Amino acid sequence: MLDEQFRAIVDARMRQPGAVAERAAARVRPASMFNERGRLMIIAADHPARGALRAGDRPTAMGNRVDLLDRIALALSRPGVNGVLGTADIIEDLLLMGALDGKVVIGSMNRGGLAGTVFEIDDRFTGYTAEVIAAMGYEGGKMLMRIDPGDPGTVATMQACSQAVTGLAEQRLMAMIEPFISHRVDGRVRNELTADAMVRAVSVAAGIGATSAYSWLKIPVVDEMERVVAASTLPALILGGEVSADQDATFDSWRKALALPTVCGLVVGRALLYPPDDDVAAAVDTAVSL
Repeated sequence: MLDEQFRAIVDARMRQPGAVAERAAARVRPASMFNERGRLMIIAADHPARGALRAGDRPTAMGNRVDLLDRIALALSRPGVNGVLGTADIIEDLLLMGALDGKVVIGSMNRGGLAGTVFEIDDRFTGYTAEVIAAMGYEGGKMLMRIDPGDPGTVATMQACSQAVTGLAEQRLMAMIEPFISHRVDGRVRNELTADAMVRAVSVAAGIGATSAYSWLKIPVVDEMERVVAASTLPALILGGEVSADQDATFDSWRKALALPTVCGLVVGRALLYPPDDDVAAAVDTAVSL
């Protein structure tokens, strides 16, 4: 980011807060939800608002906003990348940078389950609402729904996710649901990444809300992935997860998942924005080639 771009963002936020809504209204909407290959390739960047700043062996990698914006803007500029998922602060920085014309924009809705806290499973909706997503002209909203059989906070999160699915459907916007079966292990929330757990999580996620007409799934790659996607007819997007030292193995797992009948694309953040060799463009281009 050039110094003048950074100063322009800060100045707009300080002196012209209305510029955000103006840029959103002037944004060129995408002609389709899909890229030229008929897939979705979305860059995920909503981690910081949940206090999750780690990428690989860098504990605060996502804590430098200018560096993060540079990486997102570079990823969005690569052929085949047609969208971004983020919280309002990041989306609005990108709007002020002029980086979102023609791109699918998905607003992140519940970020209240801060990483490492005792209330992590009670994942309150502290981000976008369905009404604001529609008013800003974005294409959908995303929610995280972790189901912990031992944590009563689960039911409040499920109820809020159900209301969000219904609200987005009323606006005819995508409701992207990221479901997991989760447990506390040594005091920290861990997602159960097995086929049985994901089949259960997908089955629950597909049934929330007053209609599933606009519901999509955001799911990880696990063993026996065929069983996971067979649990629902909802369109599915593969999430990237943590940064892996074995990038080739990660790409291969995505490639296999993308061959499954309901899988429509990728939603990847840290694995592409902070690859082991720090070559964002190469990592993104490889992902697009899948």
